[in-house]
Amino acid sequence: MRAFVGLPLPDAALDALERVQEGLTVGRHVPAGNMHLTLAFLDDQPEAALKALHQMLADISAPPLLLTFSGLGTFGDKLPRVLAAEVQKTPELTRLRDNVRSACRTNGIELPRERFRPHVTLARFPRHLEAGQVEKIARFLAAAADFKLECEADSYALFQSTLAPEGARYDVLAEYPLEG
Repeated sequence: MRAFVGLPLPDAALDALERVQEGLTVGRHVPAGNMHLTLAFLDDQPEAALKALHQMLADISAPPLLLTFSGLGTFGDKLPRVLAAEVQKTPELTRLRDNVRSACRTNGIELPRERFRPHVTLARFPRHLEAGQVEKIARFLAAAADFKLECEADSYALFQSTLAPEGARYDVLAEYPLEG
């Protein structure tokens, strides 16, 4: 089963992020129901491994997190592949991510070593962008340069990711409260 651990966002934050998307005319918008902040991408895992991980995730204790969004950015090499709302990397967020990744490794789930750049994906771009599309993305980023948002995350979740031609669908398998 393809899975990941992430932070779901409150409705008010999802509404604000959808309003940001309205100004983007390039790419495929991520539906609000799929917006989240990934803590660990698990790839394909046997159900037994996810059940064992669930027990360890339930034991992680962490307080609610203040998520501070500060600007938009893109991911990709020479051409942008993804548009994301960037989230400030705080010690509390990093600690939760480290605890989640540690639980995964303890359960034999190998995770790639990667730099943590907290974000929420808002849109995905086609592999081959035309020059005019790249210019539209640059203008959009310039117009949205002062994007700011704060919200509180009061839980994190284990998600199943199902791939389909029209895009991925994410379903919550288990949710864990952030309460101290």
